[in-house]
Amino acid sequence: MADHGKSVPDDIGRLSLGPAEPEGPAEPLPSRKGIVVFDITDRFSEAVKTLEPGEIVKDGFFTLFESVSALEIMDPKMDSGCIKPGDEIEELYDVSRPLLPEEVLGIIDQLICHEMSWHLGYPLSQTLFTSVYVEALLMPPPKDLDEARFFRGSEADAHNTPMLQVFRAYCLGMLKACGYVNDRIRYEHYYEEEDFVTNTYNRTLLTHIPPKSVQETILAAEEVLYSQKGSEKDDVLDAIMLRLQLRRIFLDAAQCSQHMKNLDAARAPWKDALAILPQIKSTHSLAKPVDEAFSAKLQMKLASTMPPRPIVELSFSDAFGHLDRLFRDGLEVVDVIEYTDSQCLQTFVSIFQAKKPQPLVYIRTLLQTFLFNEMEVLGSMSIRQLIDDDLSIITLPASPLLDRDNDAIEDVDDPRFVMSSQMELFRQRAAQPFLDVLRTACQNRCRVRRTLCHSIRDWENLQFDAEEIDQIIQVKTNERPLTHQSSLGTAPVESHALALSSWTYLYKLRKMEEIVQLGFELEVYQPDELAGMYWYLNYLAKSRVHHTERVKTFILHRVATARMQAERMDAATEKQLHRSLAYIRWAMLDAAVTWELSDTLSCLYTVLHRLDLIKSPKRPYSDDQLRYEVRMKPFAAIGLPSLPTFQDFTVGTTQPEVTTEELLEYGERALIGAKKGFEALSKLSEEESFSVGSHAGWLADIKNGLKSCIAAGIAMSTVQKALRKSKDAKDLGLKTEVPPPDKAYHEWWIVPRVAPI
Repeated sequence: MADHGKSVPDDIGRLSLGPAEPEGPAEPLPSRKGIVVFDITDRFSEAVKTLEPGEIVKDGFFTLFESVSALEIMDPKMDSGCIKPGDEIEELYDVSRPLLPEEVLGIIDQLICHEMSWHLGYPLSQTLFTSVYVEALLMPPPKDLDEARFFRGSEADAHNTPMLQVFRAYCLGMLKACGYVNDRIRYEHYYEEEDFVTNTYNRTLLTHIPPKSVQETILAAEEVLYSQKGSEKDDVLDAIMLRLQLRRIFLDAAQCSQHMKNLDAARAPWKDALAILPQIKSTHSLAKPVDEAFSAKLQMKLASTMPPRPIVELSFSDAFGHLDRLFRDGLEVVDVIEYTDSQCLQTFVSIFQAKKPQPLVYIRTLLQTFLFNEMEVLGSMSIRQLIDDDLSIITLPASPLLDRDNDAIEDVDDPRFVMSSQMELFRQRAAQPFLDVLRTACQNRCRVRRTLCHSIRDWENLQFDAEEIDQIIQVKTNERPLTHQSSLGTAPVESHALALSSWTYLYKLRKMEEIVQLGFELEVYQPDELAGMYWYLNYLAKSRVHHTERVKTFILHRVATARMQAERMDAATEKQLHRSLAYIRWAMLDAAVTWELSDTLSCLYTVLHRLDLIKSPKRPYSDDQLRYEVRMKPFAAIGLPSLPTFQDFTVGTTQPEVTTEELLEYGERALIGAKKGFEALSKLSEEESFSVGSHAGWLADIKNGLKSCIAAGIAMSTVQKALRKSKDAKDLGLKTEVPPPDKAYHEWWIVPRVAPI
């Protein structure tokens, strides 16, 4: 706060402003050698009288941190040590009191709610650490399992009733599993506060206690429960037993990354959990909540600079839904270990991460562990193997450039030596962008798009490097050019394969398309911008179609040459050639449906804008060119495909030379092509569509695209009928609704709903 310039005595010193002390007998002042102490109360009181209300004197050494701290003191919203009048600073709940089985069940189900709230991104301080029992277990930090008890002292055993033994075992299993989850997330790529809060507030989560000891404790608790049968309600005891089993299973599931070479062992705990979850849900009605076993006061004891926050209250039905989804997604994510090829792996990751709702952050980091743990892909493959496998599918099927025997050549004049050295150079430069394709997909959807906007520049730089390497290999191997005929109808041209730069350019185009498509999914664009963004998506898809056609020319030549040179090809070569041909077919269909459907929607939105069925909102601080620059900013640094100018973008979006009826007819023709493409894709097998392990999800995605085509056809037909009947193009008696992505058939294809008023 600023000094208002009032003069005060210099010897007031650095004192905070406060009420003057009442006059009374002077107390002896403390003194030390070299320090002179005197009472300034009277002078301070006189100085205060010179200030107007609201004015303050600030010393130069009174820092911003101290100022904020002073404001926080005694403010219930900011001061974690502030308590209400008449309240106790310590939580008085007795953790050693006997618990009924119904109460144990109730507290366990409350802990499940808090655990799932933590998985959703709330901090431990507002969830599990609000439990008095958890605090008693963790503080002071237990050195071993025997110290991890609710009540510590000479009389601890006297309070260790059967129900408390059982409940202690559950809490130990829960905290140990939470420790595994927390470590797994911290070791992988995630976004603090945005995805998950890993802060443990100086609590250990039983890090030093081995999991085997915790498992043995849970098994011993199950035996205690069996011994109580007959003396307590059996249905309640059975419900507690199920929850103890869940804790054992969750501990095993949290360690499933150790079984990456044994798929059945990795899947087992997730299957076991799903088998008992329905019984857990059905027995929740037997529980008796114990609200006093949770307290927000415990936040005062945590090592945190955050002000106190209320306890997160998540209903059991919602928490159980998240718990069920956690185990279902966990079982599904284990399937990634079963490697087929690099393209199937990418399809699996993209389909899995695009699920709605998106898998919880723990499952996403578990997927990262499977993919990249200890610099190995899926626990058994090197990065070189993965890149070579992908190159052999897209541009280099059965190519001598990927022959491992080249590594043994030491003659620098031998072309194979050049192949080996240049390919290794390319792999080193391509490794990071290629692995980022998988790593980026493991983030939340907003981060995926944001990261892609940066990573396409890496692909741009890699393309420059790849072109240089291609030229060196081309010279050393005396490669002959081929004649390539473009579908644009231009004259045939001679060109070399440029396999590495073609591979890079294809990935760059796919990532650029994905940025635009994620913009539709995340509602980045306003309704009046959809025509322009679908036009730009169409522009990118055209580039991908033409580039894929070019790649196809060289693949077909490679296949023909291989079959001519070898009377009988070995199985490995035949497989590579077959995979490459299948990929080209799939890639052509995928690019074509994107081209055709984006063309259709661009035409439809342009027509709706012309007819005032979609209106542009007033934007006093913006104009079309500024918005264009913002939308195209991620692509401004990309050289190829070149960024359309604002004039080209405007003409392509508005189509001023084309009538409304012609636009609708053109859109209908494009829609027919999109439907045929989706139908052809839906008939591909999992091998032909490179969706082994995720074919059901991939096929559902294709069918949703086909539904979007049908919806677009209905919208266009409605507009055409209204235009034929109405004499006034501005009064068609229609209304238009642009649905949000989650209400559309497909998040990337936002089809407007047009209906008569």
